[in-house]
Amino acid sequence: MPKRVKKSLRKRPSNPLPPPRSPDVIVGDIALRIAEALERLAPAPPVPADFAIADAFIWHPSGRRLAPVARVNRVDMSLLKGIDRVRDLLLANTERFARGLPANNALLWGARGMGKSSLVKAVHATVNAAADHSAKGSRRLKLIEIHREDIESLPDLMTLTRGLAHRCIVFCDDLSFDAEDTSYKSLKAVLEGGIEGRPENVVFYATSNRRHLMPREMMENERSTAINPGEAIEEKVSLSDRFGLWLGFHRCSQDEYLDMVTAYVARYRIAFNGDDLTREALEWATTRGARSGRVAWQYVQDLAGRLGVRMIEDEPGLVVPAKAGTQNPRQT
Repeated sequence: MPKRVKKSLRKRPSNPLPPPRSPDVIVGDIALRIAEALERLAPAPPVPADFAIADAFIWHPSGRRLAPVARVNRVDMSLLKGIDRVRDLLLANTERFARGLPANNALLWGARGMGKSSLVKAVHATVNAAADHSAKGSRRLKLIEIHREDIESLPDLMTLTRGLAHRCIVFCDDLSFDAEDTSYKSLKAVLEGGIEGRPENVVFYATSNRRHLMPREMMENERSTAINPGEAIEEKVSLSDRFGLWLGFHRCSQDEYLDMVTAYVARYRIAFNGDDLTREALEWATTRGARSGRVAWQYVQDLAGRLGVRMIEDEPGLVVPAKAGTQNPRQT
């Protein structure tokens, strides 16, 4: 081999091995990779709700976000018959809340289909409509619905709404708890008794078929098997005590049921009345074994369908009935 080649080979540096890493550096790298992996798995931060785009929202706990509702499925207050006393009590409580005055959480309990959830939504719309034309300091309210199965996330929702400039009605429809369900403890702590308490700008409305939100057989079983029956049932019953306003809904009379039917027929200008309307409406209620606002609405929907009348409300207070297959004329 020529001397020049041997000399160049001797001068060529070999690839040195990297210096050994200290245990502290290795542990630090592992910790960094773990932190980056957890960051990727963590949910995205909650997106602040734009309360200017809607008056009603639905709470989604998985993303800690409030989804706006463009159009609330509600019934006009004038169509709610047979519940005058509870209507006035809830309306007065909500009006005080809208003006920044003290107001109670409300539990609407009782017979099925008698307008409990409809009343909450109608009161919300009524108070907001009055606030637009009032100079008494009333503000538009935000209605936030939380589903029954998400009640454990209620503290997160309260944290999100605490301190907002808006006043909010948090609404849970058909609230009840089973024997093995412990999520009611989250509700108790939020409503009354927690360190933070209920936010000043939030009131909680719930509807239920049960006055104490617990099944009767569960309460009786607790009473019969406990050493001290009073103490065993106290924790369960104390949940409903967190609601300062109890509003009971009872089954309507025949006259009240017919008033509901007549009001719907007049509202949607269905050309069907008199003895035939009364006979059909009563027969409809008999076949369902109940008289209620829900049954009245179901009958009127069936009647409108048979007569080819569309039941459309484009705006609050605006009814647009029309024959099927024809262009709907706008009517006030």
